[in-house]
Amino acid sequence: MIAPPFTPEHDLFRQNLRTYVERELAPHALEWDEAGIFPREVFRGLAELGALGVNYPEEVGGSGGDYWHVVVLAEELVRSHNSGVNMGILVQAQIATPIIEEIGTAEQKREFLAPALAGDKIAALGISEPDTGSDVANIKTTARRVGDDYVINGAKMWITNGTRADFITLAVRTGGAGYGGISLLTFPTDAKGFSVSKKLEKVGNLSSDTALLFFEDCRVPVRYLLGEEDAGFYHIMTNFQGERLVASIGAVAGMQQMVEDAIRYGNERGAFGKPLVKFQVWRHKLVEHLTSIEAARWLTYRACDLFARKEPAVKEISMSKLFAGDLMQRVVYDCMQLHGGMGYVVETPIARAFRDVRLLTIGGGTSEIMKEIIAKLVPGF
Repeated sequence: MIAPPFTPEHDLFRQNLRTYVERELAPHALEWDEAGIFPREVFRGLAELGALGVNYPEEVGGSGGDYWHVVVLAEELVRSHNSGVNMGILVQAQIATPIIEEIGTAEQKREFLAPALAGDKIAALGISEPDTGSDVANIKTTARRVGDDYVINGAKMWITNGTRADFITLAVRTGGAGYGGISLLTFPTDAKGFSVSKKLEKVGNLSSDTALLFFEDCRVPVRYLLGEEDAGFYHIMTNFQGERLVASIGAVAGMQQMVEDAIRYGNERGAFGKPLVKFQVWRHKLVEHLTSIEAARWLTYRACDLFARKEPAVKEISMSKLFAGDLMQRVVYDCMQLHGGMGYVVETPIARAFRDVRLLTIGGGTSEIMKEIIAKLVPGF
């Protein structure tokens, strides 16, 4: 890959999406953070642009685009200045639903996938549990076959869109211990015995609702099984790659925006008779960051290229998330510092970003987990 294959079609999608994000989302960033949630209508608004199903086939309600349309989506959402909104939307479009498209039945796609892509149903992904995060092979939530139903018992933790999801792409244990006993279900949240225990109060990403969920003798029909019983682990691992990749894409675009905003502010704000960006210390810091961001961009685009062509990309995606996530901590720190006192006021985007970006090294697999994955794929370790 010499350059990302953005076409006039990608550019038109970018232009329309940018207009929507800057006009309809960005003005409400602080308001929705303070409310702790964003309106359900945001899902429908983005669906009307074709953004929720941008890379899904038209026959399931998608727009028929390719993975580079997903890259555009993740890059342009950062202009909302609201990481919580971005997270909720990307969970809906690229994290909770791809498995249904990949292995779901025609009936499951009609009942769950199509309404999600239309913004009529909100989706969540239910994998992590109170005692199990990245160690998926040890999940404890069970689904026991009883006649034509599965009876589900257990709990899920840190579930984005969890307080208002209409359905959950749910990982459950249907077999013995380890990765070989895990299955996936489409789980409608109106099932008897399901409850939202509490909405979790987080450090950042405040407008994204995150929940602790309980399942007590919940019954769903066997026809809601995704793929084969006891074969869900491998689909979860593949799905993780898409989740980590969109996180990396958004991180790179977010860092670029932070530095551009810092340069703009540094030209407007002066000290000792000259603009802040005329001081060498700031010029050099920002130039160093721009250089590192460019390196992160091409590492990420390389991973996107492999992923789009369905070639092995675990190492590249893990490197991308590790590098972009750690770099973002340094970039936001310096950009906030340049803003001085204004950078400490939550009404400014950089203050909210400083709070939000910490998740990049934790969510979707910690930086430490990324290092372990990479080490296993490098000869000699």
